[in-house]
Amino acid sequence: MFSSLWEVAKKSPFCVPQEVHCDAPNKDLVARRSISAASTEENSCEYGSLKYYALCGFGGLLSCGITHTAIVPLDLVKCRIQVDPAKYKGIFNGFKVSVREEGMRGLAKGWAPTCIGYSMQGICKFGFYEVFKILYGNMIGEENSYLYRTSLYLAASATAEFFADIALSPMEAIKVRIQTQPGFVSTLRAGAPIIYGQEGLWGFYKGVVPLWGRQIPYTMMKFACFERTVEALYQYVVPKPRDQCSKSEQLVVTFAAGYIAGVFCAIVSHPADTIVSKLNQDKGSTAVQVAKKLGMAGLWKGLFARIIMIGTLTALQWFIYDAVKVTLGLPRPPPPTMPESLRLKLEGKQA
Repeated sequence: MFSSLWEVAKKSPFCVPQEVHCDAPNKDLVARRSISAASTEENSCEYGSLKYYALCGFGGLLSCGITHTAIVPLDLVKCRIQVDPAKYKGIFNGFKVSVREEGMRGLAKGWAPTCIGYSMQGICKFGFYEVFKILYGNMIGEENSYLYRTSLYLAASATAEFFADIALSPMEAIKVRIQTQPGFVSTLRAGAPIIYGQEGLWGFYKGVVPLWGRQIPYTMMKFACFERTVEALYQYVVPKPRDQCSKSEQLVVTFAAGYIAGVFCAIVSHPADTIVSKLNQDKGSTAVQVAKKLGMAGLWKGLFARIIMIGTLTALQWFIYDAVKVTLGLPRPPPPTMPESLRLKLEGKQA
């Protein structure tokens, strides 16, 4: 499968070879750190600058906003399976019942809060990830950033997602009620005042703790697994070094790594996702009460639909995000390599 995608990428009309000369192969892109970025390209901004973070946030907005809005029908069915498994017995039956009761237009329920909420989340998720990855990397130094890079990815993504979920929570609360609560209104404009009138501001944030429980492990897996999978693909699968690959070929690697990461993300975060769906449907319930009520089997309802959804979603998000970076000319550092100073230290210990 990967080889066939690779051949398609090689024949892409966007893959136009260009002769480029560079006099500075190791540009100091971040103060006190030497990062070998794609220095053979003309970048539109400096790596780690405010403009870089802002454009990364814009890439996250497009990445999350477009993909989550596109799969609203699948998300709607997945949520209904989680909160009412007796009525919605599976993904295909869920679509059948939903269309029979509400028509095809009913599958688009919740698209507005989804689009707004996940666009806001995307800005924070991707923008802050870049911020904290560089910040934490500078704090521990270049050598430790390489040795403990998985921990660095986990810490940066967890911090970014903490803030991203605060931005997402109000829209997520409205979306879930529109999709799963019988008799509730079908639009964001009508739904928001109802929640505020009944529960006040807390009604929009009562699901933020289980949302953290769902999204933080998901995002940690999403970023750390993606980063290490990209590294492994270029090392063991891709037949040539990254700097010899065209942009189209690099985006194929991005998509493949994103899908692999997405499968693991879905499994890790699914129980918390079920709790979030049920919690926003049942007024007055707590996360612990919902978990006890559902039981172990109930927490894993809708996993197959979520694997399909999240696998595709994550792959497309990374593809769009990387494509935005390419289009806007942002620096795209290659997978990390061992710093020369660390290599000399290790060789000295072996001697």
